[in-house]
Amino acid sequence: MPKDPRVDAYIAKAAPFAQPILRHLRTAVHAGCPDVVETIKWSVPSFEYKGPFCGMAAFKKHVMFGFWKHQLMTDLIPKGEHRAFGQYGRIESIEAVPSQAQIVKLVKVARKLNDDDVKVPKAARPKKPPVKTPAFLTAALKKNAKAKSNYDAFSPSHKREYVEWLTDARTLETRERRLAQAIEWITQGKGRNWKYQ
Repeated sequence: MPKDPRVDAYIAKAAPFAQPILRHLRTAVHAGCPDVVETIKWSVPSFEYKGPFCGMAAFKKHVMFGFWKHQLMTDLIPKGEHRAFGQYGRIESIEAVPSQAQIVKLVKVARKLNDDDVKVPKAARPKKPPVKTPAFLTAALKKNAKAKSNYDAFSPSHKREYVEWLTDARTLETRERRLAQAIEWITQGKGRNWKYQ
């Protein structure tokens, strides 16, 4: 069972209540997937097997444990355990830890998902409504042919950035100042956040 000394150090630094929990979880992961590779990612112990696999983390009063592809394993986890970081989001004592047999069963399912190269379906992003250019911006663009041409050629996201920036102004004075700046940048063909690109 290859062990990463950084994981040993992490467990040693964890709160006393967490140490036996972390050791229990670690042992079960290795028992269910002997080829798993230990590492530290996001400053917590992680396990990899043909890609991201599972991980655990200790906090002041609880330990979390979960699988990378937990969305595909929800029917295997007892109701009420589906929380942040995969499945077991708040383990507060060694008595609350699932048995080694239960964890090994989950690890084997996760291993098969990675063996079969099963991908987690991507969640569909909600579609944003089309950008509605406010009348004051339309009027300013009509006075500058180059700005209007550039604005019309902008992607919807570039247009949205300008519209949101202008309509978020709290005072008329701020909006007018932003409008003058926007027309200058649009004339130059620059997006609202051009400084950061």
